[in-house]
Amino acid sequence: MITIEDKERETGKELIMILIKALICAALIYFAIKVPQLYTEYPFLGKLSKGCILFLGPSLLVSILRLVVIYWYIKKHRLKKTIKDNFILGINRVVSIFNTVFFALALTALFNVDPRELVFSVSIVAAALAVTFKDYITSMINGLIIMFSDRLSLGDHIKLGEHEGKILDITLTNMILQNEDSDMVIIPNSVAFGSVIVNQSKQNTKKLSIEFDLSLRYSYTPDFLEEYLTKAIENDSDNVVERGLSIKTIAINKDVAIFKVMVLLKHYDKVKERAVRRLLNTALIKLASGSVEPEIH
Repeated sequence: MITIEDKERETGKELIMILIKALICAALIYFAIKVPQLYTEYPFLGKLSKGCILFLGPSLLVSILRLVVIYWYIKKHRLKKTIKDNFILGINRVVSIFNTVFFALALTALFNVDPRELVFSVSIVAAALAVTFKDYITSMINGLIIMFSDRLSLGDHIKLGEHEGKILDITLTNMILQNEDSDMVIIPNSVAFGSVIVNQSKQNTKKLSIEFDLSLRYSYTPDFLEEYLTKAIENDSDNVVERGLSIKTIAINKDVAIFKVMVLLKHYDKVKERAVRRLLNTALIKLASGSVEPEIH
């Protein structure tokens, strides 16, 4: 987790880098105006200087704009405890893309390539590249949309298809989740963007649900199951919302009835959720075996 102190140190380093870029860029511009004898003797140095100016100038402006936008965003949302935010992550990704473009333009100056001819040439192959890397480009666009959306944030606990976990990172191609087993799950942005996502962190509570079936010969009713399972977790109910356990009947077949138990937790806590889930599973195993008759008072 990135704290305010860590971010302040990082911001200090960025300001130093911006200052260094500004000094280097100013020196190169001065030498471009007052052409030194060294540039005449070694023309390659002049081309290298021009290329560096083409890269450092726009990159410097983008870096300053980035800091201003991030500072405004932090002040507007009053971020005090953590700075880890997907909007800031999206800004960083966009800046990286711009820097790549600026670097490509600098190379054109270094190798005496006319930018207009380069743009024309690139436009010819752009269609072929778009077809070839269509999935990659789509994934990049989807990633940027997710980053700048307020629906998902870094650290949110989500359920996406059969995967469930906390969002660790969002890149231009993938969304990285950490599931309950601490495994890293990498999901393409195109898949995430086109799937139904349940964001449990945007709710005031975290819902835990377990689907199970019981033989009809035991004649367990939903009210009986609700009372029994509530008693089963009462010793570890500090993270459970009061009267937050409910039973839903999914289906009644010839031999079994299918139920779903749902428990509302006060907040997401992996350790406490695992403890509550284990208590429920133990109680359900005893019910399914028919070996223990629950004592309900």
